[in-house]
Amino acid sequence: MTVILKDGSSCEVPWGSTWGDVAAGLSRRLAREAVAARVDGDLQDLSCLAESGKRVEFLTFAEEEGRAVYRHTSSHVLAQAVKRLFPDAKLAIGPAIEDGFYYDFDTDHPFTTEDLGRIEEEMKRIIKENYPVIREEVSHEEAIALFEERNEPYKVELIKELPPDVQVTVYRQGEFCDLCLGPHLPSTGSIGAVKLLSVAGAYWKGSEKNKMLQRIYGTSFPKKKDLDEYLQRIEEAKRRDHRRLGQELDLFGIADEGPGFPFFYPKGMIIRTELENYWRSEHRKRGYLEIKSPIILNRALWERSGHWEHYQENMYFLQIDGQDYAVKPMNCPGAMIYYKTRLHSYRELPLRIGELGLVHRHERSGVLHGLMRVRCFTQDDAHIFMLPEQITDEIINVMDMIDDFYRTFGFSYRVELSTKPENAMGSDEIWETATRALVAALEQKGLPYRVNEGDGAFYGPKIDFHLTDSLGRSWQCGTIQLDFVNPENFDLTYIAEDGSKKRPVMIHRVIFGSIERFLGILTEHYAGAFPVWLAPVQVKVLTVASRHTHYASEVAGYLEREGIRVEQDDRNERVGYKIREGELEKVPYLLVVGDQEVESRTVRVRRRGYGDQGAARLEDFASMIKDEIARKAR
Repeated sequence: MTVILKDGSSCEVPWGSTWGDVAAGLSRRLAREAVAARVDGDLQDLSCLAESGKRVEFLTFAEEEGRAVYRHTSSHVLAQAVKRLFPDAKLAIGPAIEDGFYYDFDTDHPFTTEDLGRIEEEMKRIIKENYPVIREEVSHEEAIALFEERNEPYKVELIKELPPDVQVTVYRQGEFCDLCLGPHLPSTGSIGAVKLLSVAGAYWKGSEKNKMLQRIYGTSFPKKKDLDEYLQRIEEAKRRDHRRLGQELDLFGIADEGPGFPFFYPKGMIIRTELENYWRSEHRKRGYLEIKSPIILNRALWERSGHWEHYQENMYFLQIDGQDYAVKPMNCPGAMIYYKTRLHSYRELPLRIGELGLVHRHERSGVLHGLMRVRCFTQDDAHIFMLPEQITDEIINVMDMIDDFYRTFGFSYRVELSTKPENAMGSDEIWETATRALVAALEQKGLPYRVNEGDGAFYGPKIDFHLTDSLGRSWQCGTIQLDFVNPENFDLTYIAEDGSKKRPVMIHRVIFGSIERFLGILTEHYAGAFPVWLAPVQVKVLTVASRHTHYASEVAGYLEREGIRVEQDDRNERVGYKIREGELEKVPYLLVVGDQEVESRTVRVRRRGYGDQGAARLEDFASMIKDEIARKAR
């Protein structure tokens, strides 16, 4: 029979061949590395029989979907190991996630670090035993009976939620059986290296109303070398954790009295203010006007914008004078209220309105994470009102601006186009027009992108920017959303050249995304060693002995007058101790002053990461650092 390969070529294979046989016939390496087959767009096990006329593509660990298959099988091996060691544990769910997998268990035994070691060793035994992973199709009733017999109530609950006539799939490996759609690796021995990482609590189905389960996290790789490199990255990520660095460097924190509501300390406020100043400066250059809209607005506004219907579960509410109000989760309605304060001519468009607006969104306590996931944050929003013929140019202008911002901080990025979601507002025609406009801008700009189906905002498609930090991690920050819906909902108009009233088109866009989250990302990206222009303390002046205090004060005073953030350390401590402390505080420049410096009216410069740079005239040093700050050098 004939199957069609990814490149469109045909391949003759014997009847009765599996997709694994097809891969083996193509190359030994593919036979070794293939983890699943994509057949006419659907993922299948390599053990499935090949079908004539079907188009097949083989996935390896190099592809995202291939990694998901690999790690999903790893999660089944984890569950099998737990059931061997803790037979009373009840199985919940165990998916693959980014960089690993997890499985949730219901057991009275609290898993310890020692338990994780035992479970990991049992996983390695199961891998060595190389059980075939076998897919079976059973009826709804058979599946319920199977898992009731195995005393797996969570599996039974999941099956009962399926339509009664649906065919259920289970996977077996040795004595272990699990409810699963698949696909999976051909055998447990296909897994190379595994590591269990941690255990945490997790509510069944993510609801706080349900029982708390124990979630074991792990990861797996085909080669131990790759696992070791990943574990090194994890350790480096721990060293860079913004929550730890925020406390150590006295930047920010979260109080018990306000979970999810971050506090910024004086040094953290300096970094935040510098980010906001940079934002304002760059926006002024590009013709943006800044507004500030209220935090609390009437329910009727949120009904008109669609948030009441589509976003209500993420909002906070209150009553004022017997009327319903909401704390704003987004800034866009405020920009539209401003637009409607007067008539606009087509000559005024595009009108670019920016706002560093504080928004509040309800997040469950279990997902809160330092500055990365909070309940209040400042969005660096802008809303652009424009003529239809200005769409492409405005989108490209925003793309250029985002590129400039990210390059300033040393980030590379990738781009995704997100299309119409299920809960979308507006007609299919409007969505098609908006999506075509975004595609046209991307293609004119020459930006490679991938399509993220169904992940657009409820009022329009969007382009998302995923930046990559120094550890290779991806963060979705910038976005450009094209909106034909809200100008209609809010009855926005402009006076056209012929004197008629017409609708503008609207862009919603952010660059940082959230000031708080972006600051957290920067903290980890730089490991707390912020470039000079962002550093809370740019220079620290250190005395060798108490007799040098007066000269140190002269140095610090001069630098302050030059606009440089400076501190003076004239404590009665050894200078080596003060240098070490300054390095731990990640101050970019330490200036040491002793007898020689006092006599020659110089400073001895120590640069972060480079050590002693020798003596310099104070004026020369000030000129050099001011230039570094002005260039926003990294």
